[in-house]
Amino acid sequence: MAEERMILAGDIGGTKTNLALAAIRDGKAQVLREASFPSQNFASLSAVCQAFLPPNTAVAAAAFGIAGPVLDGEVRTTNLPWHILPDELSAQLSGAKVSLLNDLATTALGALQLPPERFQWLQKGVTRQGNIGVIAAGTGLGQAYLFFDGKRHIPAATEGGHTDFAPSNLDDERLLHYARAKFGRVSWERIVSGRGLPLIANFLHEIDGLPFDARVAQRLDRGDDPGAVFGEAGVAGACATSRRAVDWMVQLYGAQAGNLGLTVMALGGIWIGGGLVGKLLPRMSTPLFVDAFCAKGRYADLMRGIPIAAVLEPNASLIGALHAATELALSTS
Repeated sequence: MAEERMILAGDIGGTKTNLALAAIRDGKAQVLREASFPSQNFASLSAVCQAFLPPNTAVAAAAFGIAGPVLDGEVRTTNLPWHILPDELSAQLSGAKVSLLNDLATTALGALQLPPERFQWLQKGVTRQGNIGVIAAGTGLGQAYLFFDGKRHIPAATEGGHTDFAPSNLDDERLLHYARAKFGRVSWERIVSGRGLPLIANFLHEIDGLPFDARVAQRLDRGDDPGAVFGEAGVAGACATSRRAVDWMVQLYGAQAGNLGLTVMALGGIWIGGGLVGKLLPRMSTPLFVDAFCAKGRYADLMRGIPIAAVLEPNASLIGALHAATELALSTS
């Protein structure tokens, strides 16, 4: 009987680090244990792995999806003081092969493994083979795509969420000026993200004079997370200003998803992941998102042919990391 090969996979973000230990059986990863750790409580990814792995566990390969650009095989995390080096991790893991990927690349790879019921279609479009764009708003705004080479999809990371925010109407221009006065340069991530929602809500309140519902004001006064407060009240329709802020961000989210679709010619579709999609899905399922996505002038007909789906699986990035670790282990057999 062939020796069972073990792999380690992880999804590393500024808030939490999710790890999974799996065994490769019949060419597929079977998860043996999973755990989530608060990232800020650890000095390094190595320290998290040490806390997770049982003593004397030998792994053949490890792959990690990390929030931050991978440069020359290394990562300096965006929202953590971690410098992740594959050679150091390999030494800790007794010589295991280690792959570091951007977390949106692993999200894209993980979404490829999902069954149809883990997607909710916002626009059916036209079924075609081709590139697939992946966009995910959460703490930040991640973007990646799956390049179709004629036979298979290959994940590629981008930092498109950090491109310059581009207003498409006078209200967007006013919002840009408001944000620029606070931050200087304004990226798409500054607007379309968990921290962007309070920015939009406060603009409506401070500049346009729109009031907050008393319950929203009370929650803000006691220090509740503003993004959660505005998001919950907006989706529920409990506060008109919060609803306006949510709907505005949904429209901007659709506009930037459309920009990604054009940039990578995502004829195979656009997949929407990240922490906000589940929370805002009731509003994203209205025409707001799709109408903004398709509002590309002469390319409106092309945009209407691109399928758009919300990814309902919150662990897509970890699933993608498991897939990458499996391929890495099998390639070194």
